[in-house]
Amino acid sequence: MREERNDARSAALRVLRQMDRAAAWADAGLDAELRRSGLAGQEAALAARLVYGVLQNRALLDHYLGAYCSQKIDHLQKPLADILRLGAYQIVFLDRVPDSAAVNTSVELCRDCGRGQASGLVNAVLRKVAANKDNLPPVPEKDAVSYLATRYSHPKWLVRRLLSLVGREEAECFLRADNAPAPITVQTNTILTAPEALRASLEAEGVQVTPGLLPGSFQLRGTGNLTKLAAFQAGHFQVQDDAAALVTEAMDLRGGEQVLDVCAAPGGKSFRCAMAMGDKGRIVACDLYENKLRRIEAGAKRLHLTAIETAALDGRSFRAEWENAFDLVLVDAPCSGLGIIRKKPEIRYKKADDLFALPVVQTAILENASRYVKPGGLLLYSTCTILPEENGQVTDEFLAGHPDFRRESFALPVGEVPEGQITLWPQRQGTDGFYICRMRKAT
Repeated sequence: MREERNDARSAALRVLRQMDRAAAWADAGLDAELRRSGLAGQEAALAARLVYGVLQNRALLDHYLGAYCSQKIDHLQKPLADILRLGAYQIVFLDRVPDSAAVNTSVELCRDCGRGQASGLVNAVLRKVAANKDNLPPVPEKDAVSYLATRYSHPKWLVRRLLSLVGREEAECFLRADNAPAPITVQTNTILTAPEALRASLEAEGVQVTPGLLPGSFQLRGTGNLTKLAAFQAGHFQVQDDAAALVTEAMDLRGGEQVLDVCAAPGGKSFRCAMAMGDKGRIVACDLYENKLRRIEAGAKRLHLTAIETAALDGRSFRAEWENAFDLVLVDAPCSGLGIIRKKPEIRYKKADDLFALPVVQTAILENASRYVKPGGLLLYSTCTILPEENGQVTDEFLAGHPDFRRESFALPVGEVPEGQITLWPQRQGTDGFYICRMRKAT
């Protein structure tokens, strides 16, 4: 293998290979690679675009490549499949990259990886893709599942589930939204500044700012390295999708409450609770791992929030000293994450079998956490998925066994929630996919 290059395409290939070997998350792998390689600016942006672009379009790219390759793409020796996908993605989706550059750099990647003998195949296949880029083979529409799964690069099991939940038209809108660029949404830290002042500060640094769904939320473009912005360093905002922020809106916090966030990492909902409470009262933010607790503590420090304390906790293990101790308990349960595929495209490649055990874990955490709610207090259950098996079915089962709890109506900026539970969808509200359920404990 030749000396390792430090350019966008090489970095993107290393990230994809690491994800394949170690099931790493794309964002974490990309961050680590960019730090290691020292890439910044346009090169870093291109590396990110390539990684996410290939993950979002893998089945479609394989369909196009398969028309010009005598072997099945996923049967090729590693890392040839990813090299071909990177090249094809540039040709098909990136207008600013010359086709010749996409082909030639892909050939170079073969040689760099010690696969020089395959450079002829890569060169020939990508040249055919480039020659036919305006007339690529359409995805057959023999049936809705196969078509949508290939066209939008989602697993067939998930496509079938979406079709059964929302029908063909909405399912396709959901899949399309998963492959669209996810907005950077931030929430104003109203403890330190006002939304108008935050917007002025961001625009003064050249950031494009548009209002979000909630008062004080904004969608940003052109941030560059967001952590370098003066407003970020001053703690004037946190990055948080409006769907996650709506969880706090469902709590109707006033200030001075005792709040337990059972599965708090990375801390966004605890932070927003503190802001909604005027940083008065007590918020116990829990996680099983110390490194995640340190991350919560660092976030609270940057945001100048003092009402938050952390505690190491397995959400399924009971703490007797917390029984009936909290005005509000939030269970933002571990879940499949199928509502945030637009931000974590690799989630779509999870196996369905890996998800079947989640409702058991979710139910166990919810059962245990309910014991910490004071009489008359609130229990909030939320997930970042859209599957009823992890959402309404979990809370239905819980309520069936706990007659001292009942769902309670609430209001959100997106509308009234008379049934006490709501599923948010990207194609409907423009947010991440999320589930929120509000339950009141009897006095």
